[in-house]
Amino acid sequence: MALRNFFTQDVALVMWTWLDSARSTPTPHKTVHLGFGSPQLKFPSFLIDLFAPLRNWLNNIAVTERYIARIICHIIPSQCPFERDVMMFNHKLFHIPPLCKLNPLYEEFVGLRFRALCFLADDCGEDISIYL
Repeated sequence: MALRNFFTQDVALVMWTWLDSARSTPTPHKTVHLGFGSPQLKFPSFLIDLFAPLRNWLNNIAVTERYIARIICHIIPSQCPFERDVMMFNHKLFHIPPLCKLNPLYEEFVGLRFRALCFLADDCGEDISIYL
């Protein structure tokens, strides 16, 4: 019982400090890092996010049909298909890194695939090992 009271008080203290720090810190403009040097350009967030409507649309897709979930799992790969080791005469010349993270909608596609897999496994009771 003492452990339960301590846990409740601890959570309440953490939540209070989190709420207090969220109110006290102002939100600055987004900093854009172009990949080289230090971040220099600062733009307001409404000028940068051109993909916001498409992101919102992808995040709001509800997977409710079994055949649509299967199509999504087949179309969106589980790993980046561009990552390769270039070999010549059994020697690795160079490695091409995964390029999928350059896609500005990468996180949304991964989330959509995950929602489709969860729908197939939880609601339909299918074996999803063929999609992994």
